[in-house]
Amino acid sequence: MKKIKVFVIDDSAVVRQVLAEIFKTDSVFEFLGSASDPIFALDKMNNDWPDVIVLDIEMPRMDGLSFLKKIMSERPTPVVICSTLTTEGSDTAMIAMSLGACEVITKPKIGLKDFLHESTIELTDAVLAAASVSLKALPNPSEKKEFSVKTDKKQDISQLHATEKIVAIGTSTGGTIALEEVLTKLPRDKTPGIVIVQHMPEKFTETFAKRLDSICDISVKEAKDGDRVVRGLALIAPGNHHMTIRRSGAQYYVEVTDGPLVNRHRPSVDVLFRSVARQVGKNSKGIIMTGMGDDGASGLLEMREAGAETIAQNEETSVVFGMPKEAIKKGGVNHILPLTEIYKTIVGYG
Repeated sequence: MKKIKVFVIDDSAVVRQVLAEIFKTDSVFEFLGSASDPIFALDKMNNDWPDVIVLDIEMPRMDGLSFLKKIMSERPTPVVICSTLTTEGSDTAMIAMSLGACEVITKPKIGLKDFLHESTIELTDAVLAAASVSLKALPNPSEKKEFSVKTDKKQDISQLHATEKIVAIGTSTGGTIALEEVLTKLPRDKTPGIVIVQHMPEKFTETFAKRLDSICDISVKEAKDGDRVVRGLALIAPGNHHMTIRRSGAQYYVEVTDGPLVNRHRPSVDVLFRSVARQVGKNSKGIIMTGMGDDGASGLLEMREAGAETIAQNEETSVVFGMPKEAIKKGGVNHILPLTEIYKTIVGYG
C-alpha cells in the first residue's frame, strides 16, 4: 500500500522532533520533513509535495491561517491543524475549518512532549482521515460564500411547542462545512427539532454552535443536559460528551453524559442514533454525512429498523466517504443524496 507522505510545519522544535518520531516509526507514513514556518516549508515541499500537512497556527513570517488560505486556493492539500488553541482561540479553529482544514488537534502549552506521545493514536487517526479526503469536496477560500448575520430570532425557543418529529444528524471529517451547507438553508418555521453529533474537540462545539447560530435562520446551540428538542432549534452534542434522547410524555429532551469512547469517539453518532431509534422510532429521520470510519452505521440501521427514514450523503460530495459508505453497506440507508439536496428532506418534516 502506498505510504502517506506527511510534512510538519511548526515553530516548536519539540513538536517537530516528536512528530517526526511518530511518523517515522509508523509504516503507514512517509515522513518528508518539517519546517519552522510556511516560507521555509514551501521551499522544501516543492521538491516532494506531501499528501497531508500538519500545521501550527501561530508562527513567524506567515501565520497558519494565511498559509492555509494560500494552499487551498493554489494547491488544495489535506491539512491537520495542531495548535495551542485555547477556549478563546477556538474561533480560530472554526476559521481554519471553514478555510478547508480537515481536522483540529489541540496541544497544551505545558507538558507538550508527553502530550504528543500520549496522543499518538489521535494524531495518526487525524492524518489518516485527512489523507482520505476528496480534494474536490474541500472548500476553496476564493469561492467562500458570505452569509448575512441573522440577529432577530423570531421568538424565544423555550416558548415553542415540542415537535413530534426529530431529525438526527451524524458527521465527522468535513462535517463543519457540510452542516453549514444544510443548516443555513433551513427556514425556522418549517424545521423540526434537530440533534447533531459532530466529532470535534471539547470546547470547540460551543464556538461552532454560536457561529452557526449567527448565520442560520434556525437557532443553534451546544446541548446542555435537559435541553428540550423543539421546532426551529438544532442541538449539537458537546465535545467529549455523549448525547442521547429521552422521551417524557409527548416531549423530547437530550441527556448529556460522560462514558467510555464508542467507536473511538465521544460524542459518538452511534450512541445518539441508537437512542433516537429506541425513544423516537418512526417519528425520526436519520442523516449520516461525511466522515472517516464507521461511527453511526449500526445506529442508523437501528433507526431504519425502527421505522425511521434514513439518508446518507453521496460519495461525490463527501469530503470523506467513510461513515456514509459503511452505513450503506450495513443496509441502514433508504436514500443516498448529494449534500445540496439534504436540506430539502428536512424542510417541512413533521
